[in-house]
Amino acid sequence: MKLKSLLIVVVVAAISAVGAAALYQHFFAKEPVVIQNTSVPLAQVSLAGKTDIPVTMDFRYPAKIATPTVVHIRTTYAPAAAPRDFYNPFRDWFGEDFWMPFSPPQQNQPRQSSGSGVIVSSDGYIVTNNHVVDKGDRIEVTLYNKKQYEARLVGTDPSTDLAVIKIEENNLPYLLFGNSDSVEVGEWVLAVGNPFNLESTVTAGIVSAKGRNLNLLRSRDNTAIEAFIQTDAAVNPGNSGGALVNLRGELVGINTAIATPTGAFAGYSFAVPSNIAYKVVNDLIKFGVVQRGFLGIQIATVTSELAKKEGLEDLSGVWVDSVHAGSAAEEAGLKRGDVILRINGVSVNTAPELQEQISRYRPGDRVEVTFRRGTKERTVTAILKNTEGSTEYIKKVETASIESLGAEFANLTAKEKKALGVEGGVKVVALKDGKLSRFTKIREGFVITSIDNKPVRNVDELKEILEQKKQKEIITIAGRYLEYPNQYLAYSFIL
Repeated sequence: MKLKSLLIVVVVAAISAVGAAALYQHFFAKEPVVIQNTSVPLAQVSLAGKTDIPVTMDFRYPAKIATPTVVHIRTTYAPAAAPRDFYNPFRDWFGEDFWMPFSPPQQNQPRQSSGSGVIVSSDGYIVTNNHVVDKGDRIEVTLYNKKQYEARLVGTDPSTDLAVIKIEENNLPYLLFGNSDSVEVGEWVLAVGNPFNLESTVTAGIVSAKGRNLNLLRSRDNTAIEAFIQTDAAVNPGNSGGALVNLRGELVGINTAIATPTGAFAGYSFAVPSNIAYKVVNDLIKFGVVQRGFLGIQIATVTSELAKKEGLEDLSGVWVDSVHAGSAAEEAGLKRGDVILRINGVSVNTAPELQEQISRYRPGDRVEVTFRRGTKERTVTAILKNTEGSTEYIKKVETASIESLGAEFANLTAKEKKALGVEGGVKVVALKDGKLSRFTKIREGFVITSIDNKPVRNVDELKEILEQKKQKEIITIAGRYLEYPNQYLAYSFIL
């Protein structure tokens, strides 16, 4: 009897337990979260860019994809001209050692800087930051396997701080460009580079924000495009030009800057989005210069203050503050006070987002601009123009080096001629250690309009005049700066 009673109790308890479990599962339990831990062998690097790769929290796969494609770049610069208190004409007649107390010999050494780059093609094209290679005399690239190459500069784009260099090699591992538009805040990313000359360093973080405008580039170039991806992946000096990759091993950004009061990583880093980099790289390889289209408007992000001032009921979109005469925007019918909502169907809510979208197109491209005027929404088609105001592609500016002056020169563009009101002129585009840097205060950007009162309209005329001059002859160079068109300057020195 006791055994029978015990069996009944056990059966009832079992049924109750099963029933309780079923009720809990039905009413309270959530779906289990399964995190796969998939190890992907290095041999499968060719899978990068495919959409069927499972995204996991295992960082080993993207690290294996990206690390062999990130290079170390060392740039060497010619010795800078040493500053002198005053011009000593006896140096030209009697040599550098004459009158030593007043003219000590200068012993400047070549300078070096380092950074990172990302191989983007199997035949050796590498994208990096402009500030990593800008004005360098020699660019040396070290691969992941320690092999070293001397690279040539293909082209630069200061407005995005990007540059392309090339090494002569084939069958190199390279990264595929991902779609930076699909990158989301909170998404995990890896930063790969060479900080502090430490080779092949990988750090992880999340995307903290998108479309960041730091006014980092615009302070030097008012056409600069700033719509950075912000991350908290550790980035330090030397990481510039390195890769920002997603967990699929795709390139989603080029690491460019850090926010820091100390010069070292302090919590945030910034990368140029891959969709901008992709267009810049292709333009530099194909044309030698970036072909950028412009709407020709001054814009501002709509804020509460702006909305109150202008009587706007909605904070969405980008405010059009002014429209340039003869621009693509004016011809399309845009006016001051319009609020741009979309470019080719892509929503834009900040000025950097609008600039990023337009930066993907070339002169002559048609873009649909959807905007709000008053309470009505409209869409027009704008044909983008270049900086010269036409729909033609811009040609790469050819420069000429003149050793006797220690500088590189370029002819003025049509826009520059118009700005100065001159028929021609020659712009100083690069200064080296030479007569101009030693004996004058001429800076890069100075426009030479005459030598000894003889007009200089182009580089050929500049060369012709200098060839007629004798060595040790005093010459006077006159001209202006584009930013100060009404200020005439003249410099005299012995050739």
